[in-house]
Amino acid sequence: MPKKESTLVNAVLFPLYAAGEVLSIFFASPYEWSRRLQHAQYGESYSSYRGTIYQIKKRGLIRIVEKNGRKFLKLTKKGQLEVLLAKARMPVAGKKWDGKWRLIMFDIPEAAKPQRNQLRDLLKKNNFKKFQHSVYINPYPLNREAVKYLQKTHLIDFIRIIKVEEMDNDKDLKKKFKLK
Repeated sequence: MPKKESTLVNAVLFPLYAAGEVLSIFFASPYEWSRRLQHAQYGESYSSYRGTIYQIKKRGLIRIVEKNGRKFLKLTKKGQLEVLLAKARMPVAGKKWDGKWRLIMFDIPEAAKPQRNQLRDLLKKNNFKKFQHSVYINPYPLNREAVKYLQKTHLIDFIRIIKVEEMDNDKDLKKKFKLK
């Protein structure tokens, strides 16, 4: 998905996710809709937003429901997972190292190869480095959304997250992560 489209999709999905299971974002007019989706921030037209809504509805991420003659958007379960994954890929900035290493070890069956690749991508986006085969390391914890995503997809059943307080020779790791 191109960066611009991804930004528009996030502008629609993230507020829906934040609202939870409640029917969200009433849309009646192009002006109200554009304002609600931060039209000024993205500089996109109403038709771009309508196209985005059509595409994410077609992908099964949202559905349009009517209540009392008004239309609302509602995030589907698939949409919730998509948002969690997008948020999970956002590394948390401004962290101070507590002197402990985080290891993530996994053994995901071959039948779930796409999910395994998705997990590797998620770990890389969160600045985890490959330590050994199916073992990744980082001086900082995995963000909350990533853990929620792993729980909702049941990948957590194949993963062990370990906090290491002491390591014999971690000079190379400190250099790799630019730590003192």
